Amino acid sequence: MTRQALILIGAGGHGKVVAEAAAATGRYRVAAFADDKYEQEKVEGGILRVPVADVQRLLGRLDDVQLILAVGNNVVRRRLEARLGLSADWYATVVHPSAVISKSATIGRGTVVLAGAILNADAVVGRHAIVNTKAVVEHDCAVGDYTHVSPAAALAGGVTLEAGAQVGIGACVLPGLTVGAWSTLGAGATAIRDVPAGCTAVGVPASHIRYRNAHQDHLLQVE
Repeated sequence: MTRQALILIGAGGHGKVVAEAAAATGRYRVAAFADDKYEQEKVEGGILRVPVADVQRLLGRLDDVQLILAVGNNVVRRRLEARLGLSADWYATVVHPSAVISKSATIGRGTVVLAGAILNADAVVGRHAIVNTKAVVEHDCAVGDYTHVSPAAALAGGVTLEAGAQVGIGACVLPGLTVGAWSTLGAGATAIRDVPAGCTAVGVPASHIRYRNAHQDHLLQVE
C-alpha cells in the first residue's frame, strides 16, 4: 500500500511523537518537517527540513500530501493555521493504532490522538486538537478546536472544552463541567466546578490563580 506523504509543521518534541504515531498507522510517511529553526532547506535523517515559509512551495512539489500542525502550544497552532491560510482539506487526522476510539466518536481535521488514548461514545473532538498519550475523553464530551488534553488527563462524561483550552498532565474534570476558552487546568488538578475562559486553575480541588493578560490576548489575534 502506498503511504500518503505528510508534512509536519513543527520539529520539536511533540513533532517527533506525532511523526512516530503517523508512521505507526501505516497510512503515512513523513516527507518533511517545517520549522522556523531551519534557515534553509536541507535533508536530515532522510527527511526534508524546510522553514515554514517554504511550505506553500513544498506543497507544489509533493503529490498526495497533507499536513499536521505538530506543535504542542495551542496558541501557536492557531496562529500557524492562519499563517498558512490553507483549507481544511489539506490537513490530516492522525490516530495512533493503540488508541481506543468509539465508532460514534467524531474527530476533526488536523487533530492527533496519541498512543493509549480513549475516546468514548459520542465524544466530539474539533480541529487541530491534541488528545495526548493515555488521555481519556469520556462519552458525550465536546472538545473544541486547538485544545490539548495532556497525557493521562481525564474528562468525565459530558465535559466541554472550549476552543484553546488545555487540561494538564494527570488532571481531571468532573462530569458536565466546562473548561472555558484559552484556559488552563494545571497538572494533577481536579476541576469540581467550571473553569472560566482565559483562566489558569490549579490544585485539588482546582482554584483560579490568574487570568489572561493583555499581552496574551494580543497573541490570540490572528491576521
